[in-house]
Amino acid sequence: VPNLQGPRYISPAPNGGFVVSEECGDVKVFTSSRKLLCSLSSKYGHRFGNPAGVCVDVDGSILVADEQRRTVHLFPEHGAPVCLVSAGLRRPNGVACSSFGHLFVADTGENCVKVFKYCVRPP
Repeated sequence: VPNLQGPRYISPAPNGGFVVSEECGDVKVFTSSRKLLCSLSSKYGHRFGNPAGVCVDVDGSILVADEQRRTVHLFPEHGAPVCLVSAGLRRPNGVACSSFGHLFVADTGENCVKVFKYCVRPP
């Protein structure tokens, strides 16, 4: 996949696609045929500081750790982004989620992994 601006983290997505965070401050979603499906900053009008870890949950929502803003946001397939974690992170880096609604955040600023429980209900 060419023309990425400093690819950092990658995660598989439903239907064989994948998600990539970029140093330039964006997160891109690709199809299984490696075609650009969308840019999260364009699709949602969201401004990232320094997106790092990415993962996709069982509902197909994309979760992104933002090192600079010290947050983790969830980007649902439909609807507005949801800030899942807005406090208590020094340098969120890697993220992973379980099928039981647990969010794991590697916080390199505190040399630990933090575990959160989340549930997003449709509007």
